[in-house]
Amino acid sequence: MNIKDRKILHDGHYKLAEIIVDADGKELKRERFEPGRAVGAIVYDTAQQQYLFVKQFRVGSESELLEVAAGVLDKEGEGPEDAIRREIDEELGYAVDHLEPIASFFASPGASAEQIQLYYTEVSRKVGAGGGAADEDEGITVVSFTWEELLRTEFKDAKTIIAVQWLQLHKGGK
Repeated sequence: MNIKDRKILHDGHYKLAEIIVDADGKELKRERFEPGRAVGAIVYDTAQQQYLFVKQFRVGSESELLEVAAGVLDKEGEGPEDAIRREIDEELGYAVDHLEPIASFFASPGASAEQIQLYYTEVSRKVGAGGGAADEDEGITVVSFTWEELLRTEFKDAKTIIAVQWLQLHKGGK
């Protein structure tokens, strides 16, 4: 299968495209959500020995969700590592001490082009208030967990579930 054509149907906060796919001589029309590339990180505060998450309202779930700090690569020339450092500063108010890649994956490849680069990070220095960028109206609350609390918490967000499972396999409580 090859993509023959692409046109933007909606270009607002997010983009929606119509994709024409050549499937062995048969043309198929599909819509695709095109949010861009994203980053996320499970964050461990080494000074407080707690894991830091964000809680915010999400339109897709129509509810508040607990998630790892995350965001999109929306600054000119910004790479994934720069973007996640910026997001951790904006959302949690911390500077990153250590950054380790976990995985890169498509969040929902059947309908979306979103690719997420996920990290494990360690922080120890509070450098700002957190809560999100003032001009983005994110309404973020920072939530912290001990290792034991983290294991008892139910998450509904896929990138967060992946990060917590990776943490259990690779860090075992650190």
